Amino acid sequence: MLSLTDDVEWVAREYIPVPESYSEDAYHIAIAVINEVDYLLSWNFKHIVRRKTRDIVRMVNTLNNLRQIEIMAPAELL
Repeated sequence: MLSLTDDVEWVAREYIPVPESYSEDAYHIAIAVINEVDYLLSWNFKHIVRRKTRDIVRMVNTLNNLRQIEIMAPAELL
């Protein structure tokens, strides 16, 4: 089980424009990144599996020397 840590809190705040009213999605991504998950599969096309979110996550992770994660729909993994 992956947990909510101070690092997750910090990274999630960096992702908040994912969009801000859906901050739980930012936490979902942050938990995966901090726990070094390679792929995040989601059916949430509105907030998580979209180009803008992927770009924000890639930028935040690069600027903060965090591990990159592949965010994708389950069909993309096949």
